[in-house]
Amino acid sequence: MSGTGHTVRRRHALALALAGLLTAVLLLPTAGAVAAPQKAKSAQTAKAKGAAKASAKGRTATAPPAQACNKRNNNTYQKVLGCVTLEGVREHQAAFQAIADANGGTRAAGTPGYDASVDYVVQTMEAAGWNVELHEFPFTYVPPPTLQQLTPVSATYETGIFTGSGTGTVTGNVIPVDINLVPPRASTSGCEAADFAGLNFSGPNDIALIQRGTCDFGVKAQNAQNAGAEAVIIFNQGNDPTREDLIIGTLLPTGAGVTIPVVGASFADGSALAQPGSTARIQVDPAESRPQVNVIAELPGKNDDNVVMAGAHLDSVQRGPGINDNGSGSAALLEVGQTLSKLKPENTIRLAWWGAEESGLIGSNQYVASLSQEELDRIALYLNFDMIGSPNYIFMVYDSDESGFTAPVPVPAGSTAIEDLFESFYTLRNEPYDDAEFSGRSDYQAFILNGIPSGGLFTGAEVPKTPLQATIWGGVAGQQYDPCYHLACDTYANNSDHALEVNSDAVAFAVLTYAYSTQTVNGVRGKRVPGNFSIPAPAGPEGTVGSGGGDEHDEES
Repeated sequence: MSGTGHTVRRRHALALALAGLLTAVLLLPTAGAVAAPQKAKSAQTAKAKGAAKASAKGRTATAPPAQACNKRNNNTYQKVLGCVTLEGVREHQAAFQAIADANGGTRAAGTPGYDASVDYVVQTMEAAGWNVELHEFPFTYVPPPTLQQLTPVSATYETGIFTGSGTGTVTGNVIPVDINLVPPRASTSGCEAADFAGLNFSGPNDIALIQRGTCDFGVKAQNAQNAGAEAVIIFNQGNDPTREDLIIGTLLPTGAGVTIPVVGASFADGSALAQPGSTARIQVDPAESRPQVNVIAELPGKNDDNVVMAGAHLDSVQRGPGINDNGSGSAALLEVGQTLSKLKPENTIRLAWWGAEESGLIGSNQYVASLSQEELDRIALYLNFDMIGSPNYIFMVYDSDESGFTAPVPVPAGSTAIEDLFESFYTLRNEPYDDAEFSGRSDYQAFILNGIPSGGLFTGAEVPKTPLQATIWGGVAGQQYDPCYHLACDTYANNSDHALEVNSDAVAFAVLTYAYSTQTVNGVRGKRVPGNFSIPAPAGPEGTVGSGGGDEHDEES
């Protein structure tokens, strides 16, 4: 392929030789679920097979045998939509779950779980006949921190590092700083130097316990360091249900001078640490260089100067296996890649599984930055699939026409045609849909900043579903679209089969459409998709959204 930068050709022997990958595969409970070299449904895990069949709503009963899908050119909408099955997508998610189970419960960038996920994708796509390469990029791995209470109770708490934190290990007294545990729990804890007056931070290992509220995290941490603290715990405020869980944020820019370890805690854990006589141990290890890779798979077309790209991030957060975020998008791309393996496309198809998205869109940004202007100009469009099976879902399409949101980023010309195509698919399926803010807060960011038309699908993250949305899509009003967003419970069970099935078909529908012609997006003529298939005009969004969603990284407390 034409990508420049740190790109290396992927050979099968090299894939097996990558550190930790083969070990992870051997540790998995069902070897067939990991190797998955062919789209053979008999090789899937029993769990994935049962879950998929129970929710396929009759589609798999009429789908052609997997062997037929593997061997033929699936060059029509009917063939592709018949071969892309929920059963097949769930097979790949089961493999990602098994990989996480064998590697400490995570598939985060910089961990063996991510390496094993890369190996699985490479083996699957190479076996399907795609040209596969690895694109390497620099990555700074931050090891997960430790927060242990030693007295008056012994406990280990879930925690995380604040961006801009110093490193080190501190074992000592926990000193509460102007905290308020009594409802309504208004807090200015640590916001002023006066909050530390009268507190004894003269020891060599004192830990300041500070409550969220009012001022920037960086202000709180800097004041604690100035007072003599050797480490800081910032726990959530507890003043409403959205401020109960573990809090992690950034100390920058107001805490740019902080050099001591700063970690987070939930309100409940902070309350426990506030007990008289409390001592604790905090460990924040130094970051280290661990280069990571994106997986890039390509199927050459007749027009190699008009490349259709689709991508999904492959990594999870450190706290969990990431089977919805983003095993859903990654698994759908794998199923589509296997289904289209015999296609003879008009335009070259390039699929990407991005690394280190959860660390700041690093893999996709590095990939785009490695391309020359000539190579960027060859990319006709980019499709992004991040969280497409949320259990309390609503169907959303990136709002490039700004009918629901004013985009905070540039919207490249041609992006509205992509939105229209996805909306037409939902209309075809009689599925209601709505807008997702065209925010650039996922891996399409680098593409739109380089003027490449982009679009994608989203089923929601941490935002609660409204009562109106519950009447339209079902589910639970007041509950997050994904109650396990960025948590350890984002497992194989954290899924809506219906949302995942519909959206996997939408992915296949869009990729096949643009594999034949991108004329509606960039004016480059191709061919109509073979067969007699009528695509309706979009029915229009439901109009239930009015605020953004996604993963915020705020400095405000």
